[in-house]
Amino acid sequence: MKERLIFHVDVNSAFLSWEAVYQLKNGASTDIRTIPAIIGGDTSLRKGVVLAKSLPAKHFGIHTGEPVTDALTKCPSLKSFRPNFPLYREYSTAFITILKKYAPVVEQVSIDEAYLDMSGLHYFYSTPLEAAEKIQKEIRDTLGFTVNIGISSNKLLAKMASDFEKPDKIHTLFPQEIAEKMWHLPVRTLFFTGRAAAQKLNQLGIYTIGDLAGSDPNFLQAHLNSQGITLWNYANGRDDSPVKETPDTPKGYGNSMTLSKDLTSFSEARPVLLELCETVTKRLRADHVYAQVIEIELKDKNFRRKSHQTVLDYSTNTTDDFYQISIKLFQELWDGTPIRLLGVRGGKLTSDKIEQIQLFTETASRQKSREKMAKLDAALDSIQKKYGKDSVKRGSRC
Repeated sequence: MKERLIFHVDVNSAFLSWEAVYQLKNGASTDIRTIPAIIGGDTSLRKGVVLAKSLPAKHFGIHTGEPVTDALTKCPSLKSFRPNFPLYREYSTAFITILKKYAPVVEQVSIDEAYLDMSGLHYFYSTPLEAAEKIQKEIRDTLGFTVNIGISSNKLLAKMASDFEKPDKIHTLFPQEIAEKMWHLPVRTLFFTGRAAAQKLNQLGIYTIGDLAGSDPNFLQAHLNSQGITLWNYANGRDDSPVKETPDTPKGYGNSMTLSKDLTSFSEARPVLLELCETVTKRLRADHVYAQVIEIELKDKNFRRKSHQTVLDYSTNTTDDFYQISIKLFQELWDGTPIRLLGVRGGKLTSDKIEQIQLFTETASRQKSREKMAKLDAALDSIQKKYGKDSVKRGSRC
């Protein structure tokens, strides 16, 4: 089996970097990457959460995900800018386009990061470092922002390497280097180790990745089930997952939104849920599939995540169905705590349209309504495809 060479490329503080580049191109005299600055909302409203931060902001102890009000307390002179997602998509596309010049297989895993399978490309570069430097330089010179690049023989270690010192750095983390470079790190920093798992491991006397790597896998499985074995393999640098240009067939379609300010009322949540439902169902319709499970997720201001779902006796991909059911699920789930994030997901997919089994009179009425909404969805999809997604909007209703 040939030795693999994998790069993980990650944009440094993507949202803030892209805003900085945009401002400089449009005549700004200050690079917001060099001052305490965040992406996260309007400081005059003193609402929202920190989505991205500059290095000077980090030096004030400001963290991604914390309330803007807390960040302002730490740094009263902090500059805050609202998110601009169309701009981010534009820069993300340009970023991925450059990466595809250097590797035959590029797996984009988020708007600002991707894996590159560089295996076999030693004929073109004297060392992996040379290839990484060329990628880094082209992105910096052409697009104006910096990236970190992690280099290893698998995706896990490449990802861990790219998270080492930032910004604008290149790091290697090959299997023979993990004892020196990775095992001293807190176990919470290991990929796939969430807060709850890290707390459990700490309770078991496991504090570093090295502690985890040296643990008995059967002991870990007894306390963390299958996740214990996965984490043990990761701590020992084991990962054979391939770099995939084409993602696997999805088990579900979902979308979530981190909000620029906390939602505190049902009336504020309704248009957000509608937008999320429209995005999800549009993807379902584009792929000619239907969902039998509808789920909503929320994260409140205390960073607690909750979800609620329902299983339908029919399948659907209409926006109205998703919206009406999401509203009901939301009302059942929400306890009134201000909301940071909302998400909607459709699961249990089928390529067949399964009709609801009801009494004849109810079926005829509801079937007619569904057919009408399906025609409306098709018309809106067609208009938005031709004239843009903002060319026509739905109105939220109960």
